[in-house]
Amino acid sequence: MGALDRYIAKRNFDRTPEPMGGDTAPGPAPRYSIQKHDASRLHFDLRLEWEGVLLSWAITKGPSLKTSDKRLAVRTEDHPIDYLTFEDVIPEGYGAGTVMLWDVGHWQPLDPVPKGLKKGHLHFALHGQRLTGRWNLIRMKTDDKGDNWLLIKEDDEAAGRADPVRRWTKSVSTGRTMAQIGKGGDVVPPAERKGKAPGFAEPQLATLSRVAPRQVEGRWHELKFDGYRTLVALGEGGPKFWTRNGHDWSDRFAALIPWFDALPCDTALIDGEIVAGAGLHGFGTLQKVIKAGGPYTFHAFDLLSLDGKSLEKQPLKDRRAALEKLLKEVVPLGALQLSPLIEGDPVAPFEAVCGAGGEGLISKRIDAPYRHGRSDDWLKLKCERRDEFVVVGWQKSDKKGRLFASLALATYEQGELVYRGKVGTGWDAQTMDDVMAAMRPLARKTAPVEVERAEAKDVTWITPKLVAEIRYGEITGDGRLRHPAFMGLRQDKAADEVTAGNDIAEVREVTDRDRVEVAGVGVSSPGRVVYPKAKKTKLDVARYYEAIADRMLVETANRPLSLVRLPEGLEGERFFQKHAGKGWPDALKDVAIEESNGKTADYMYVTDAAGLVGAAQMGTIEFHLWPAHRDRLDRPDRMVFDLDPDEGLGFGEVKAAARDLRDRLADLGLESEAMVTGGKGVHVILPLRRTAGWDAVTLFSRTMATLLAEEEPKRFVATMSKEKRKGRIFIDWLRNDRGSTAVAPFSLRAREGAPVAVPVSWDELDGLDSASSFGMDEGLERDWPADRPAPQGLTAAVVEKLEASLRET
Repeated sequence: MGALDRYIAKRNFDRTPEPMGGDTAPGPAPRYSIQKHDASRLHFDLRLEWEGVLLSWAITKGPSLKTSDKRLAVRTEDHPIDYLTFEDVIPEGYGAGTVMLWDVGHWQPLDPVPKGLKKGHLHFALHGQRLTGRWNLIRMKTDDKGDNWLLIKEDDEAAGRADPVRRWTKSVSTGRTMAQIGKGGDVVPPAERKGKAPGFAEPQLATLSRVAPRQVEGRWHELKFDGYRTLVALGEGGPKFWTRNGHDWSDRFAALIPWFDALPCDTALIDGEIVAGAGLHGFGTLQKVIKAGGPYTFHAFDLLSLDGKSLEKQPLKDRRAALEKLLKEVVPLGALQLSPLIEGDPVAPFEAVCGAGGEGLISKRIDAPYRHGRSDDWLKLKCERRDEFVVVGWQKSDKKGRLFASLALATYEQGELVYRGKVGTGWDAQTMDDVMAAMRPLARKTAPVEVERAEAKDVTWITPKLVAEIRYGEITGDGRLRHPAFMGLRQDKAADEVTAGNDIAEVREVTDRDRVEVAGVGVSSPGRVVYPKAKKTKLDVARYYEAIADRMLVETANRPLSLVRLPEGLEGERFFQKHAGKGWPDALKDVAIEESNGKTADYMYVTDAAGLVGAAQMGTIEFHLWPAHRDRLDRPDRMVFDLDPDEGLGFGEVKAAARDLRDRLADLGLESEAMVTGGKGVHVILPLRRTAGWDAVTLFSRTMATLLAEEEPKRFVATMSKEKRKGRIFIDWLRNDRGSTAVAPFSLRAREGAPVAVPVSWDELDGLDSASSFGMDEGLERDWPADRPAPQGLTAAVVEKLEASLRET
């Protein structure tokens, strides 16, 4: 039986305008829509694209944004993909009545869909024009023959708002009411703005900083996004999208137009960045999204003019206030979002962003005007080294079906191209086809850059016009890239703008002079000061890890790691690193792991003191570990709840929260242990038997955090939203997903005073004054508490108890 047989059998296509179904190629993200349907009973039809059809539910009262509302959703027959945007009148017969396209966009499965359909629980996020955020569809256990489910909004930034059914009464595509659709009325275009749209303006650019700003007063920090810098001009003729170089890309970003059409102004010039939307990530993914025409997300972070008045001379804080007012009624978590602000010390947020695989931070002076071009008012702090390079040729491949083996790269220095080596990884077959199509017309006989004969072998040179985004480990002493990976071609930057002086870190040659051997590893620059106030050197760090290895390796050995490296000490550049580069000590081993994009990458792990010291030799301060060992990466064996207090909360409140979480876990028969993190918070840790997979562990930790947040909303929060965290403790359950990490027990922290993350007994926790009570010297005197709990399982009985508690709440 075909997937659409039930759909086709119920309809007479000689009479109904409904589509019969045809081949529709899937896009980068599965699509979604809701249709308001005035049949025998008014209802709303939810459509979710999956495996060539639209999974469909009839929602009797329509969706609600209140988390306490449980809306009946009756599963109906699968519909064809081209029904997604259907809007018309169905004549007498099956489903007769007017159909309005009420919402449209994309959806993001948060758990495996086949498993969810079988189990009766779909967990997903919507990225529509009207509905956004996380949702649950849960099958009801009833005796009738109907396939009845409940649609429930999950608590997030989009929850709790006004009734969307009453708020939006017109078609999202045609602007028509139900009555106008029923009468066959014409499309109602959006209201035309009055006033000429502002022209292109050179955007303000950030200067790369090796050091997080020490003077945090007078600055706030925003996320560094992985996309295309874009200025959006509003006025007569509709929104216009300018790239940083003044190219008009309005046609490419047309999917964002409805979001800007709704803004309450006549003219404006908005600065921001466009990234891949609907839960998609990465610059390479964005290239595919552009080809498909979406989905996108626009992160707005500045406002240069509004209704004919320039705001450029006003301080950033005032421009931001005006921007917030302009975007006040925009749907949260949608395709148009305000860039979130981070206030205070940027070090901890920077580490969290890097640990989550983010790009880094942009630190901005809040009292400064908008300055066109690059200045120190905006500083960028990068997690990984990523820069633009000019493509100057391709190297022939000896493998069948592979168009090229690598790309030759260069940068401009004082007007002359300087060779930077080759990149030979980071693309799939389609990307390779696209890159070759762009290179072939530029082929030339002579090299545009000076290069050694060995490097030029089998290279076809091209005129230097293409710019590639490259991720790399570092620059070697001879100016070559180490461990590079291709991220994508950039079309918003000219080749002659690509210089090493902008973003490439300064090259420092490391010599063997003055090396000291620790745990069999040569430590260079042993006298380099790492912690200025504590007067601790690189050699002190290496010797600490040698001495603490017997205790630290109890949990750290044989787990994939992420490292926080500060090669120049606490006052220098810092970044997260997951993959070892060439030239790293052999004591740091690697394990191949398949990542979320389907590609395999080599992650680091250690087994002995030499591994820890080898990482310290490369500038590592902190070790962050996976919740699973490398021999069973599908089975996590520890669960971490990171209690992260908002600014102003005392450590006493954190300790009380840790004890309460311990007691709630104990009520479920689970015994936990505590660790002070060396920062502000406490980790409550559950040792696990390796019986449950990632889905179960992630769901359990999220449910536990949500339960506490719902029981005591004035005390706890389970979402990362800065706005919701004010005066509360964030129960960070996100450490329990595949690929996430948490700081290792006995790891140093990259903070003044050289604090250490230390496991403590529950009784001892009561007597501590802060989470950073232990420095390097005190850490060496510590051992594991004698009464550590044994690994335990997430049994069916445990899960049922937790679910019962959640239902009661």
